[in-house]
Formats: sequence, structure tokens, C-alpha cells
Amino acid sequence: MDPLFWPSETNRFRRFTPESLAAIEERIADKKKEQVKVKGKNKDQEAGKDKLTPQLDLKICKTLPSLYGDIPAELVGEPLEDFDPYYSDHKTFMVINKRRTIFRFTATSALFIFGPFNPVRKAAIKILIHS
Repeated sequence: MDPLFWPSETNRFRRFTPESLAAIEERIADKKKEQVKVKGKNKDQEAGKDKLTPQLDLKICKTLPSLYGDIPAELVGEPLEDFDPYYSDHKTFMVINKRRTIFRFTATSALFIFGPFNPVRKAAIKILIHS
């Protein structure tokens, strides 16, 4: 594969922030608006669309391929924006541990009280991903 087509590691690993959660919610709202518009159109056009599927190399509990480059030390164990295009309109974030294992979590409130940025939830995630 040509190195020009490899993903750039400088912009791949971004922290999951409230702004990125707001961007995901905006994409979800846009997708719902498109679905409402499509309902009025012919169903044959909808069947012809290509559906996105999760990338096989970015599955949960798999090792992050070396193609994506080295993860910066300060981002190991931290919530990151999901760079799989399939999850661009899903409320999820990913965490990568020291062994480059991928973990994916939902950004909805856990137990209806612990949001994705709650310190208790962050501690629980750190414990969970620790090898």
C-alpha cells in the first residue's frame, strides 16, 4: 500500500471531549432528518445505498494495527474519538491501552447518572482496560 494513503497519525488520535460528543449528536440529528426525507421518496433508492460496516481491523478487543502509527503516551488509557467511519454517527468513544488493545464504550449515561466525562466512570474505565 502506498504510504500516501495511510492514515495520518497526527490527526487520528483526538481526545473525546464534550465538543466531540456534541458533533456526534449533530450528525445523528442530521441522519434522522435525511431518513425522514427519504421516507417520502421511493424505497428502491434506499435499498441501493451502500451501508457502512465496522472495519474489521478496528474491532473491540483487537490490537490496533501498526498502520495507524504509535499512540502518544499521554493518550494511552484516555477516551478518544472513534476513527472508524461506521461509528461516526454512534455515541461511542474508544480507549486504547498500553498493549494497543481497542476498547469501545458508549457515551450515554451509565446508570442514568454517570456521564462519559464523570470522574467515577473514567476511573472505572481505567480499571477495566488495565492489563
